[in-house]
Amino acid sequence: MMLQIKAQLAENILGGILSIAPECGMDADGVLALMEYPPDAAMGDIAIPCFKLAKTLRRSPVQIADTLAPLVKGDAIDRAEAVNGYLNIYLSDAYLANAVIPEILEKKEQYGAPDMGHGKTVVLDYSSPNVAKPFHIGHLGTTVIGHSLKRLHEFAGYKCAGINYLGDWGTQFGKLIVAYNLWGDRATIEAGGVDELVKLYVKINNAISGNEAEGIAPNAELADQARAEFRKMEEGDPDNIALWKWFVQISLDEYQKTYKQLDITFDSYKGESFYTDKMPAQVQKLRDMGLMKIDDGASIVDLEEYGMPPCLILKRDGSTLYPTRDIAAAVYRKGEYNFDKCIYVTSNQQILHFQQWFKVVELMGYEWHKGLVHIPYGTVSINGAKLATRTGNVVLLKDLFAAAIEKVTEIMEEKNPALKGRADIAEAVGVGAIVFYYLSNNRIKDINFNMDDALSFDGNTGPYVQYTYARACSILEKAAAGDGYTVPSTITVTDPLEKDLCKVLSQYEERVRLALRDYEPSVITRYILDVATTFNRFYHDCAIFSAEDPAVKATRLALTEATKHVLGSAFGLICLRKTEKI
Repeated sequence: MMLQIKAQLAENILGGILSIAPECGMDADGVLALMEYPPDAAMGDIAIPCFKLAKTLRRSPVQIADTLAPLVKGDAIDRAEAVNGYLNIYLSDAYLANAVIPEILEKKEQYGAPDMGHGKTVVLDYSSPNVAKPFHIGHLGTTVIGHSLKRLHEFAGYKCAGINYLGDWGTQFGKLIVAYNLWGDRATIEAGGVDELVKLYVKINNAISGNEAEGIAPNAELADQARAEFRKMEEGDPDNIALWKWFVQISLDEYQKTYKQLDITFDSYKGESFYTDKMPAQVQKLRDMGLMKIDDGASIVDLEEYGMPPCLILKRDGSTLYPTRDIAAAVYRKGEYNFDKCIYVTSNQQILHFQQWFKVVELMGYEWHKGLVHIPYGTVSINGAKLATRTGNVVLLKDLFAAAIEKVTEIMEEKNPALKGRADIAEAVGVGAIVFYYLSNNRIKDINFNMDDALSFDGNTGPYVQYTYARACSILEKAAAGDGYTVPSTITVTDPLEKDLCKVLSQYEERVRLALRDYEPSVITRYILDVATTFNRFYHDCAIFSAEDPAVKATRLALTEATKHVLGSAFGLICLRKTEKI
C-alpha cells in the first residue's frame, strides 16, 4: 500500500519539479528514489532531501522545498512542510488506516505479495551438502538463505524449483571405500549413520597425511588406493557403486531430519553424479568452438582478456572438474525447467569460480547465461575458529538445534508447564532462534557464531518475534471467546501508535521487493522486528478490551489481526514457524 501512496506522490511532486525546470529530465522513478522515511515521526512520514535536487534544478534546497510544499496534495496527504531544505510529508491518519487494514484483512497472508513473477521460472541451487559428511553450522547459510529466496520468489508469483545439488561424487568416496574396507563395520554404520562415516573419513585422512601428535606417519600408498577405488567407481564397479549408494542413502536419511526441523523440502536431489554422462557433450562443444586449449597438459578456457585466471575444464589425466559439472548441470536445467533465472547460493569463497564458468557459458553462445545468478554469503566461524570436516572441528547443526530446543523447554517448564504441545513449540522456537539469529545478518558478512547470543531470549531475537505473534493470536482468541468483533465500516485512528502500526504494515510489499532485488533475506528479518516492536508499543499503550468506545476497540482488534497476518506471512519468508502459543 505504501508503494502506491509513494507512486502517486511521486507523480504529484514530479509536476512541481517540471514546473521549475521543464528540461531537467527527471521522471517519477527518479522522484521515488529520493523518498526517505524520517527517523522521527515529527519530521513527517515521508521526506525528500532537496539537496539532491539542487544541482539538477539549479536552485537552493530551501527554495526547492518551499516551491514544492504547496503543490503536494491528494487524498493520502494531510500536509507538507518545507523545513531547512527538506520536504516533509505527513500522511492522513484516516486514509492510511482505511486503506491498509481492510486490504490486509481481505488478502490475509497474501497481502504484500508483488505481482512480478507471473509466467517466470526460477531454479535455485542451495544447501547441497557433501555426502557422508554431517550437516554443520557452515551449511546453515546456504540452506536458510537459499530456501528464504525460494519462498520470496514464490510469494512474488514465480514458479520455483529448489535443487539440492548433492556433493555425491569425487575422490573422497575412494577414501571412504578404502577406510570402510580397512576398518568399517556395516552394523556399526547402520546404527551410527553419518557420524560413523565421518569417523572413517577423519581416520583415513589422518592415515594418509599423517598425524605427528599421535605418532602417525604419512601413508602415500593409501592415497593411491583411494584414487584407484574411485577410478573403479567411475568405471561402474558394482561393489563400489553399491557401497557409494549406501553412503548416499545414509547421508540423505540424516539430512532429512534437519530439513524437517527447518520445514524445508526440495524438488530435486540430483547431485554431481547425475551429470557424469552429460559433461562430454559440453567438453566437445568447447573443443568444436575452439574455446579450449591445452596448458601444461590440462584443458582450459583462457579468460585473461576478461581479467580472470583460466577456467580449468579437464585435468591432465582427462578427468573433469567443478566447472565442467556446473556447465553441464546448467545446460540440463535450462532444458528441464526453461528457467528465467538460475540462482546459486554458496560461500563467497566461490565468487571467482562462478564468474569463470558463467563467462565460459556466455562464450559458448548460450544466450540464457544472463539468467545465471550467484548469491554469495560470508563464512561462519565458532569463536574465530574455521570449520573443517577433516579434523573433526565442527559444530553439528543437530547438536546446535538440540541445545536451543532444550533451553526453550526449560523456560517453558518454568513459565508455562501446562502448555499443550510443548515439544513441537519448543522445536519451533529453538530452531527458529538459530535461523533468526543467522538471517538477522547481512548475508555477505562473515559471522562469528556465538552460542550465547544465538540462544538468547532477550532483545531482537527469534523467540521475541514469535512471542509477539503468539500475543496477537491470544488477543484474537480472547475476542472470539467473548462477543467477537466486527471491523467498522470506517476505521478511526485515535492514537499516534495506531498510525505508526498502520504505517509499518503498509511497507510490507516494499520490503519484499527490496529483499528480492538484493537477494537479501535480512531485509525481511529486520522488517519483522520493526513490526513486532511497533505492535508491542501499541499493545502496551493502547487499551484494547477496556477501550470505552466500541469503534476504538474494534479498530484495535482489526489492527491486531492485520499484524498477525503480516507477521505470519513474513515468518514464512525466512523459514520461521508460526507459534500461536508459547
